[in-house]
Amino acid sequence: MTRLTAVLISLIVGSAWSGAAFAADAAKGEVMAKRWCAACHVVAADQTTGGTQAPPFSSIAKKPGLDAGEIALFLLVPHPRMPDMNLSRAEAADLAAYIKSQ
Repeated sequence: MTRLTAVLISLIVGSAWSGAAFAADAAKGEVMAKRWCAACHVVAADQTTGGTQAPPFSSIAKKPGLDAGEIALFLLVPHPRMPDMNLSRAEAADLAAYIKSQ
């Protein structure tokens, strides 16, 4: 029964994030990306350099089955190779919307 509960919670959270991502502001996400992410990622078509260890946003955006809600969730969970930017949910949704627009 615990596994079923975990799956249901995941589906509910995922659905909520998918809805939040549609209301997100990609223009705000672009500003954040250029300020916080461009040192490691290529975040825009006009950017000529980025880090070699982090994928360009355009590659992330093209991953099959990866939607803006999943990207936003990823951004909220600290990862060893990525600094914890302490994003709010709205900021994560905005940044995810920008990434998916690439």
